[in-house]
Amino acid sequence: MGRIAHIIGVAILAAPFAPSAMAEEVGEIGVDWAGNDIVIEAIADPEVTGVTCHLAYFRRGLIDRLANGNWFEDPSNSAIECQQTGPIELGDIDRSKDGEDVFRASRSIILKSLRVKRIYDEGNRTLIYVAHARELTQGSAKVSISTVPIGPLRQ
Repeated sequence: MGRIAHIIGVAILAAPFAPSAMAEEVGEIGVDWAGNDIVIEAIADPEVTGVTCHLAYFRRGLIDRLANGNWFEDPSNSAIECQQTGPIELGDIDRSKDGEDVFRASRSIILKSLRVKRIYDEGNRTLIYVAHARELTQGSAKVSISTVPIGPLRQ
């Protein structure tokens, strides 16, 4: 098995076991007659108490899938807004520049996912949440960002 095939196989097998926050659907907006919707989900950060993100994304309807093909994939578009919803307590978070995934959801059968990543800007005492699509074959420039300050800077 080639190196790339091995990496793909490991990624597919490991994806269901990666930690991810649970999302609760809090809204749904019908946008057209073809059954396409904008879905809004609330996501509580599993490692940071007191922060909730609201993620909005496009979900294709059955009529759109039948009419336009591409049956097994939704667009990568999303928007995110996060804010303090209680006292903030940082858990055991990744403090590296790479940050860590807080949430991920499949946007196609196996090759594309919608992710929310948290990065901690320790110097500015700010949590940064980035919503983006991750695609196996090519990256996506569709990105949305939200920040949550976690208290006054120390003097």
